[in-house]
Amino acid sequence: MTTPDTEEPTLTVDELAARAGVTVRTVRFYGTRGLLPPPVIGPRRVGRYGAEHLSRLALIEELQHHGMTLAAIERYLGRLPEDISPDDLAIHRAMVASWAPDAPEEISREELSRRAGRELTEEDIDRLAALDALEPTEDPEVFRIDPRVLNLGMRLLDVPIELETILAAHAVVVDHTRSAARELGRLFRDEVWGPQRDRESEAGPERVKAKKSLSAHMQPLVVQALVIAFQRSMKQELRAWYGQDLAERDDRTDDA
Repeated sequence: MTTPDTEEPTLTVDELAARAGVTVRTVRFYGTRGLLPPPVIGPRRVGRYGAEHLSRLALIEELQHHGMTLAAIERYLGRLPEDISPDDLAIHRAMVASWAPDAPEEISREELSRRAGRELTEEDIDRLAALDALEPTEDPEVFRIDPRVLNLGMRLLDVPIELETILAAHAVVVDHTRSAARELGRLFRDEVWGPQRDRESEAGPERVKAKKSLSAHMQPLVVQALVIAFQRSMKQELRAWYGQDLAERDDRTDDA
């Protein structure tokens, strides 16, 4: 059962917990703490959950992995806009996850299907593997996953786009981000640190420590700047795309 962002919430609390990889008790507890918005009450007074709840649970999990207490998570979520979309929540999670060390996990095929909300086909598994969300192990029923990528991969399973197109888009992102990283790295080395600073700094471990400290302060600022710039550029592209569609529609109307 899928819950695209544009559709009404359709998940029961059991389905939501399975998709998020948590317990029903955890979902209810987060609800009482105000970390999750209340469900939509449907027929027979059954609560229904959707994409926003899934995205919030993923963000909460990521924040917990970084050692944040529930009180700190409450403050973090409280600063977010009330009408924040599931996609923007996913961006927040990606920002948080970008500083986490690689921590691969092993998961059964049954658990993967639970998180997907349906039985995964071989094509689905191949799709997730191509997206680097998982890789097979010696046990054909167990897979090694990257938790940071799996959530994105699961969402892409139900997007009506060919895998080749998704991989081409991924290649574009990787190519341009690597190019940006190289150029920013050059600026960092030549302009921020600089040869003069290198000569003045102490040799050995102290110099390495100083460089790591400086880069640790710069990285979050650079990533935030990249995300903001990319979002603005995408909005401009989408507006131009929508505008082109409207213009073509008006042309067809005039010709009719």
